[in-house]
Amino acid sequence: MFQRRPSPATTERPGARRRRPARSVRSGLVAVLAGATLVGTAAPALAVPPPPPNPTDSEIGAAQSQQDAAAAEVGRIAGLVTAAEAELQRLALQAEAAGTAYEVANEQLQAAQAEADRAAALLEQAMAAVAAAQARIAHFSRDSYMSGSAFSGAAALLDAQGPSQLIERAAMLEYVGADKVDVLAAMETARIAQAAAEADARAARDESAAAEEAAEAAKSEADAKVAVQQGAKAEIEAQKAVYEEQYDAANVELLRLQGARNAHLAWEQQKAAEEAEQRAAAQRAAAEAAAAAAAARNGASGGSRASGGSVSSGSYVQPTSGRVSSCFGRRWGTFHGGVDIAAPIGTPVYSAHSGVVQRAGTATGFGYAVYILGDDGYVTVYGHVNRYFVQAGERVRAGEEIAEVGNRGQSTGPHLHFEAHPNGVMYGGQVDPVDWLDARGIHLGAC
Repeated sequence: MFQRRPSPATTERPGARRRRPARSVRSGLVAVLAGATLVGTAAPALAVPPPPPNPTDSEIGAAQSQQDAAAAEVGRIAGLVTAAEAELQRLALQAEAAGTAYEVANEQLQAAQAEADRAAALLEQAMAAVAAAQARIAHFSRDSYMSGSAFSGAAALLDAQGPSQLIERAAMLEYVGADKVDVLAAMETARIAQAAAEADARAARDESAAAEEAAEAAKSEADAKVAVQQGAKAEIEAQKAVYEEQYDAANVELLRLQGARNAHLAWEQQKAAEEAEQRAAAQRAAAEAAAAAAAARNGASGGSRASGGSVSSGSYVQPTSGRVSSCFGRRWGTFHGGVDIAAPIGTPVYSAHSGVVQRAGTATGFGYAVYILGDDGYVTVYGHVNRYFVQAGERVRAGEEIAEVGNRGQSTGPHLHFEAHPNGVMYGGQVDPVDWLDARGIHLGAC
C-alpha cells in the first residue's frame, strides 16, 4: 500500500513522504547579487551496491577442471555399467539355458525311472511265470511217479542243468508230451526276459542319473556366475552414483563462481555507467549554474528564474541495483513482457525517467506496482514492489525513489519486474527494456 517515510531531520506535514534521489542534479544556483559569486554543487554519489566477490581465473579454472574430471569419470563408469549389464544379460541367458537342460535331464530321469518300474513289473511277471512253470513240472513229476512210470526217466529230467537240457532229455525219453515242452520253453523265456529287463533298467537309471547330475551342476555354476555379476554391477552402479554426486557438486561450484564473476562484471559496468552519468550531471549543473549567474549579473527585471531541482527529460537512471535474472521475451511457453532484476527485499526502486505517476498500488499478478508516464512518452512499469511511496497524479524526477524491491504477487523470489511501453500505452506493446535503457546510456547487462 501507499506509505510515507518521515524524515529524521525535519518535521513534515502529515502524509508527506521522504524520497531518496539516486542521482539528483543540484544546480546550487547561488547568485550573489553583490559580487556575483558563483557556487556550484556537484551531484551526490549514486546508489551503487557494494561490489560482489570476484572469483579469480584460477578458481574458475580449477572448478572447471574438477567438473571435467568428474564428468569424465562419470562417463567411464557409465561405460563399465553398460558392459556389466551386457555381461549380466549373457550370463542370465546361460543360466536360463542351464536351467532348461536341468529340467530336460530331470524329465529324462523320471522317464527312465518309469521304464525301470515297468521292467520291474515285467520281471515280477517273469518270475511268477517261472514259479508257475516250476510248479507244473513238479506236479508232472509227482503224477508220473504215482502213476507208476519209470522213476529213472523222471530222475533224468529233474537232474537236467537247465530248461534246454531238460527239454532235450524229455524229447529223447519221450517222457513228456508236446504240452509239457511248451511249459519248459515258457520258463526259459521268462528267465531271459528277467535278465534283459534288469540290465535295461539299470542302464537307463545310471544314464539318466548322470545326465541329471551334470545338468544340476551346470545350473548351479550358471546361477553362481549370475549372482557374482549382479554384485559386480551393483558395485559399479554405486560408484557411478558417487561420481555423479561429485559431478553435480563440481557443476554447482562452477556455476556459483561463474555467476559471481558475471555479477561482478555487471557491477563494474553499472558502476562505470553511474560514474559517467555523475560526470554528465556535474557538467549540466555547472552549465545551468553559469547560465543562472549570467542572468543574475545582467539583472534582467521580471525575468524567469531557473528551476534548480529539475532534471531534463533526456536524463535516465537504472531503476534498481541487482542482477538480471530473467530477460524479455517468450519463456516457458508464455510471453515475459519485461526484465527481472533480482535484489534483496527493501532495495530502493527509482524512477527511470521524469514523468507523472499514472497508477500506484494493487496490480494483478504484480501484487503492488507503479506506472509512470514519462515526459518522453514512454510508460515504465515497476512490479512486485514491497512498498511504494508515490500516488497517481504526482510528478517524479528521474532517479527519485518511488518504491522498494519486494516479492509480492506471482513471484518466485525478491526482484523488480521492469517494463517499457511506447506511445503512452500502459498495458500492452512492451519493448525490450534492456535495449530501451541501453539506448539511453543505462546498461543492465547481457540478456
